[in-house]
Amino acid sequence: MESEFIFALCNPGAENALKLEAESMALGWRLSYQRRGFVTFKADGPFTLEALDAPLACARRLCLSLGRAPTRDEALRRIEAAAVIHHARYFERKMQGLPCAACLRIGQLVGTVVELGPTEFWAGLHRHAPFLSPDPAGDSGVVMPLESPSRAWLKLEEAVRFFALPLTPADIVVELGCAPGGVVLALLQRGISSVGVDPAKMAEVVLASAIANRSDTPPDKPWFFHCRKPAALASKRDLGPGVSWFMSDMNQSPEVVLKECARFCKMAPGIRGVLITLKLTDLLQISDKARWIAALTDMGFPTIRLQQLSVHHKEFALLGMRSGDVRIAVRP
Repeated sequence: MESEFIFALCNPGAENALKLEAESMALGWRLSYQRRGFVTFKADGPFTLEALDAPLACARRLCLSLGRAPTRDEALRRIEAAAVIHHARYFERKMQGLPCAACLRIGQLVGTVVELGPTEFWAGLHRHAPFLSPDPAGDSGVVMPLESPSRAWLKLEEAVRFFALPLTPADIVVELGCAPGGVVLALLQRGISSVGVDPAKMAEVVLASAIANRSDTPPDKPWFFHCRKPAALASKRDLGPGVSWFMSDMNQSPEVVLKECARFCKMAPGIRGVLITLKLTDLLQISDKARWIAALTDMGFPTIRLQQLSVHHKEFALLGMRSGDVRIAVRP
């Protein structure tokens, strides 16, 4: 399958960052058409489905474009060869995916219909692959529970779905900037224990599973240990044994967070994966992408993915995994 164009779905407001990222990667793509949350590109030669493996962090979905249609039915006709059909629309100032019950398999051909207006529908195709969201438009549609103390719960839950994170109850996660406890709550609900590093107070819903000492871990249920220190003062003794994942939602610059990540990986050499929320002042800082990825590469993580999730504003999720969890090599 070939097309003159591809289209990308992104967070509204991230269009310029997406174009800058494509330019910095020297993909040879040129802007063709743009709407909020929707950008089309063309190149000197035709695109194929294989061109969609470009790891654009600002694109929640890349599709081979089969063009604009005046009706939904016409757009559906163009992607009738797809095994699964996804629907997306720009609604309430967001690029939203509509619920789809289909469970995707790696390599499966997926068709997407994007509604941008009453008479503007776009049809596209892509193949499902590792590190691609299984949800329409890359939008999990997960709703945060009322008891969650922060939006960090949503960030973790969408990252788990988007990346198919191999988290299990056998893992112990250390999280920097854990207060008030959104990520910790999501982990506890998944049966996963954690060590939270933050001098601020945690929410009561999280403290219900807290242990007083790192050595007092119960064998039959997930637990939470609160290290009430700034990240820079936490020690190997505070972490205790068995830490297998590093996470951070600290409100610090990417450089500071990556420096702390490197330090914690040295203190806990059993860490096999890291998931970091990079908080930016401007999305055009995506131009620093290569440096962020190089920092994780230097820490010994061969599988790396940078992605803006649908729940993010001026943020990106940076994922790194050791060789034992490698499923696809992603270039910077």
